[in-house]
This record gives sequence, C-alpha cells and structure tokens, in this order.
Amino acid sequence: MPKTPKNHGKPWTPGDVRQLKQLAKENTPTRVAGLKLGRTEDAVRGRAAQEGISLKPTNQSPYNRRKK
Repeated sequence: MPKTPKNHGKPWTPGDVRQLKQLAKENTPTRVAGLKLGRTEDAVRGRAAQEGISLKPTNQSPYNRRKK
C-alpha cells in the first residue's frame, strides 16, 4: 500500500499554485512536481487543468543541446 502524500486532502494554497506554475515553467515532470508539492500526480494534473496551467514541455530543438 503506497504512502499518502503529506498534503493529501488539504486545500491548495496560493503558494502551492505559485510553486506549481514555477515547476511547470521549468518543465518539471508531473511526478516530480507532485513529490515536491506533497501531492499525487493526479492532483497536480487536476489542479493544473483547473488553473489553466500547461504541463506539456515546451518544444526544444534536438540540436544544440550540448554545450561546446
């Protein structure tokens, strides 16, 4: 049986939403964002949809990834 996250069942605070926006901006994977926020991956996806936050990674060129 998996452990419940620390914020399970608690309402989202404005600080949580700000942190979610920042994590989405940094292209943080949903699972990692959930761990950082103390929430499940489904809760993160649901709140992002409710707030209009896109969790899709920004398009990145496969070229020029290595630093010279």
